[in-house]
Amino acid sequence: MIAEYAERVWRGEADDSIVDPGMQGRGVLTVADGVGWWPGFGNVIAFETEGELALFDTSSPFSAKRLHEDVRAWTRAPLTTAFYSHGHIDHVFGTGPFEEEGRRATIYAHEAVVARFERYLLTNGYNAVINQRQFQAPQLRWPDVYRNPDVTYADRLTVRRGGLTFDLIHAKGETDDASIGWVPEHRLLLPGDLFIWVTPNCGNPQKVQRYPREWVHALRLMAGLEAEIMLPSHGAPIFGADRIRQALLETAEWLESLVTQTLDLLNAGARLDEIVHSVRPPAHLSDRPYLRARYDEPEFVVRNLWRLYGGWYDGNPAHLKPAPDAVLARAVAELAGGPAALADAAGKALSEGDERLAGHLAEMAALAAPDDAGVHRVRAEVFATRAANELSTMAKGVFTWAAAESKRRAGE
Repeated sequence: MIAEYAERVWRGEADDSIVDPGMQGRGVLTVADGVGWWPGFGNVIAFETEGELALFDTSSPFSAKRLHEDVRAWTRAPLTTAFYSHGHIDHVFGTGPFEEEGRRATIYAHEAVVARFERYLLTNGYNAVINQRQFQAPQLRWPDVYRNPDVTYADRLTVRRGGLTFDLIHAKGETDDASIGWVPEHRLLLPGDLFIWVTPNCGNPQKVQRYPREWVHALRLMAGLEAEIMLPSHGAPIFGADRIRQALLETAEWLESLVTQTLDLLNAGARLDEIVHSVRPPAHLSDRPYLRARYDEPEFVVRNLWRLYGGWYDGNPAHLKPAPDAVLARAVAELAGGPAALADAAGKALSEGDERLAGHLAEMAALAAPDDAGVHRVRAEVFATRAANELSTMAKGVFTWAAAESKRRAGE
């Protein structure tokens, strides 16, 4: 069943990715002898070896109980070992119910995971807000207690449990604390979030620094392992060395193209605005089911590259020490004939199909007249339309949140 399902996803006949957890709720599915795949938002890979249970990734605080029940339906072996592919909360919260059985597992992770957890405590409120906005989950609360790893490493680590070898290799990509997993006995590659069945998530506008160039290196390193099975932490398995290699190398090519174009323009002295509106991903890869921009977007990756290599100044001198947004908005509104005139202009731009311009004008109108219900009705319409016409989770989340803000201000 899994092989047939993976074939459908590979052909683009079914969706399974960080955006579409297609097999969620099916329990633990056996992929190979002693290897189970638990699909969810944050997949978990389970290993039963010589009477022990090991987990690669451990799910989120919202699914830990279900994970425990499903794994226990698959095996009663005690959990002795767990690996974090990185420190995002959808990968590090599932060991609790197992440890409540009376045995503490040994958790392995890259050393930077500990620093991530410390940062999460420092920015608890901010992380709650941005994830409420990104995932349209207004009731979400960010965790303030974390299960730290017991053993950390810097570059590489080999762990033997039962009859299996777990080679961990540090990589940077979506995060600075990623671990690639390699189980040679099964020719099994565990890429964590370095492959998520959509374009690489290395431009997220609300999150900390990502590492696109280093991600390219990690993809090529993984391709060189010549795995026969790849089980990502989001999305469907891929079977067969040729397909795994193709998916990894084409993802690397896609991402490297953005890196190269951005650096070329940055080195030529271009402003960020020019770069964002000039860089495009390779057209010949646009039909790949694992390279759809449904979570992150190419222009967000460009902005992240600028932040990494160029700092925060975008080349526009007016932005170096700008006036407050509301002051600028009131000045523009006065020139335009008032906030209502700006709102009318936003509506006109929207009707003419220029959603980006409509966004600017609607936002200025609302900043100039923050209590004007009519202005907020226009702003709500503009950003609701923008959200409906976007493909990526990132853009949909921000625009939907903005539309909801204005609907509340308008009394709707």
